[in-house]
Amino acid sequence: FRGADREVRALDAFDLKIRSGEFLSIVGPSGCGKSTLLRIVAGLLRPSGGTVTIAGSRVERPQTAIGFVFQSPTLLEWRSVLDNVMLQIEMRGLEPAAYLDRARSLLASVGLAEFENAYPRELSGGMRQRTAIIRGLIHDPPLLLMDEPFGALDALTREQMRIDLETLWLTSHKTVIFVTHSVDEAVLLSDRVVVMSPRPGRIERIIEIDLPRPRGIEARDAASFTQATRAITEIFLARGVLKRGAG
Repeated sequence: FRGADREVRALDAFDLKIRSGEFLSIVGPSGCGKSTLLRIVAGLLRPSGGTVTIAGSRVERPQTAIGFVFQSPTLLEWRSVLDNVMLQIEMRGLEPAAYLDRARSLLASVGLAEFENAYPRELSGGMRQRTAIIRGLIHDPPLLLMDEPFGALDALTREQMRIDLETLWLTSHKTVIFVTHSVDEAVLLSDRVVVMSPRPGRIERIIEIDLPRPRGIEARDAASFTQATRAITEIFLARGVLKRGAG
């Protein structure tokens, strides 16, 4: 990125292959290029070097066969929950009638069956984010990009959203790239966790997560959860991203 008086390199030497159907999380400090990476994968930003390929095709323009979920739900206040989900279909020029049953089924799977006619102002933060996730899935994309979608939620809602997302993923088998600042969240959701360095973002380590699924509340008690979170934390301590307390 070039500004008036300086140049910022967001990413450098980032080489990664993602398996089809994998849930992969990317965790790292603020400003290390996590969101930039997602936008490059989506074709919304052109990289200054290197290439991205999806299913063997080089990404050179904005991709349409993906879903993208942002930190903010960005719902249209004048449209109901169902209509916000169906906006994805309308924008793609698809036939809405062919997707109504799927929309209602997906909404029911995240506990929003009774709220399809509600408006965003009538929803909690978690309900709004569930709506945004369903909007990202309604057109059945093979790849779902998620840019810190739970970052603005309270701790209890965030934990339930994490459980709900895993349930959705287990039934849909999508490839997911999930960006987060939460080490616990990354470990509990993922098949692998990519740990990034401070800017310019590089891969410090890729950690395989050996936790049986589904991973409910009790998954935090597993020794493999503790080992994985400790390994990631130690990387951030070594790089100065985290500092040990005075005690």
